[in-house]
Amino acid sequence: MTLIPAWNEDVWDASHKKISSIVSIIDENYFKEVDHEKLIYSSIKMMLKTLDPHSYFLDPKNFSTLMEDYKGKYYGLGIMIQKQEDRLVVISPIEGGPASRLGIHAGDIISHINGESTKPISGIEAMQKLRGPKGKPVTITIIREGIEKPLELTIVRKEIPLYSVPYAFMLGKDIGYIFIRNFAETTTRELEEKMELLRKLGMKKLILDLRGNSGGTFAQSVEISDLFLPRGNLIVSIKGRNKYYNEKFSALKDKQYEKIPLIILINHGTASAPEIVSGAIKDNDRGLILGEDSWGKGVVQTVFPITQNTAVALTIARYFTPSGRCIQRDYTNVEDYVLNHEVSEEKREVRYTSKGRKVLGQGGISPDYEVKFAYKNLTARLLLKGAYFSYAREFANKETELSKKFIFPDEKPTHMAAAEKRKIINKNILIDNRFIDDFKSYLSIKNIEYDPEKFEEAKEEIRREIEREIFSSIWGIEEGVKTFRKSDPVVLKAVELFPEAESLIGYESL
Repeated sequence: MTLIPAWNEDVWDASHKKISSIVSIIDENYFKEVDHEKLIYSSIKMMLKTLDPHSYFLDPKNFSTLMEDYKGKYYGLGIMIQKQEDRLVVISPIEGGPASRLGIHAGDIISHINGESTKPISGIEAMQKLRGPKGKPVTITIIREGIEKPLELTIVRKEIPLYSVPYAFMLGKDIGYIFIRNFAETTTRELEEKMELLRKLGMKKLILDLRGNSGGTFAQSVEISDLFLPRGNLIVSIKGRNKYYNEKFSALKDKQYEKIPLIILINHGTASAPEIVSGAIKDNDRGLILGEDSWGKGVVQTVFPITQNTAVALTIARYFTPSGRCIQRDYTNVEDYVLNHEVSEEKREVRYTSKGRKVLGQGGISPDYEVKFAYKNLTARLLLKGAYFSYAREFANKETELSKKFIFPDEKPTHMAAAEKRKIINKNILIDNRFIDDFKSYLSIKNIEYDPEKFEEAKEEIRREIEREIFSSIWGIEEGVKTFRKSDPVVLKAVELFPEAESLIGYESL
């Protein structure tokens, strides 16, 4: 997606005049008063829906969110939140942020925002209410276990960095892992910083995780591809009805990360900008793609501001990977486009990579090796209830039976602890059946019902979720992510495939 910084009052005036006559009829004859702005916004939204699923109207609230994602910062409280059933739960306060300094804890429930209950609103709606203009206060009501009365806090919004590359760590001796959340103005810089950090730690191979990355800016997709491709390699080309947009983009720089063995992870949630990167890497035979077919968004939008706080994101061109394929799925039936990702092979055009490998269009980026992962129903249900998170919080607070048998990092071992044979809990702890049984006891205490047979079938998934949340609660979210990735079946498969990724580039030690 491309942003056009200027806004055109004439365009707004022209469109406004065309709609105003209808609005005036409604205003004069409708049986009750109407909100003019809401009418105009609705008409623009419906008009754009007739074009394609990716052209849309940005009202002031959505325009503000888009700019926050693009700029890589927002004004708010500095907390990560999650909707767990009807509860809005604080997953983690961001260190140094306004919420952290006021003592908001992971596990706190935000019951009200500015006096309004959070029960009926979604996590996204809550996020929009918590964010706002810099320096403006927002009042939240906190419910905390162990405290009888709710806490009401008024917090002044401050600038919070919105990192698009939140996690980077080593998986073993020489394999680096980096996760990119979205593509924003700061993504390339963030990625380069993480690459250099890991290289100093001994990284010689890279797993780049783009799963669930729903896109962002077109320019960043080109810059990130350039980091890994030799100068002159075609990255992407775009073609539109307006010839102004027709252009080819190639790698411009050398001596970056062209020789590091690379495996990219994708899934159905990988869309747009990360698909450009994946397509460029695959079609140039630069690395391997692993996981599931990506979303299949092969079109480019430009954001045309209308007023200072409204805009239209309009599809202006298709993009083509280096082999010449367009990966856009058919969106004639929008419901099918949203719910069904499968595209039969006979409906997909065939192209070939630079080394002659067969690749397909019209259905996203297909992985070189397919590794599917989906939670069993019970695992997912307990996740939505926040059961793993809540259990881990109680464990970290030494409130479960098993937790009382350990010495935690914030404790000093004493003679009494030694006499009780309490063991020090560290990052080598094995999350075994003791923890599974402790979790079952927690479910029983909280009256969370489950089918024992289904539990046994999902036992390994449940164990991994418990492990992630315990590590997150004791050592921080990145440690939770790291331990979770070490047993991630897609990551484990990637580690196995590095000899093939090395052969694609003629591997040389960094």
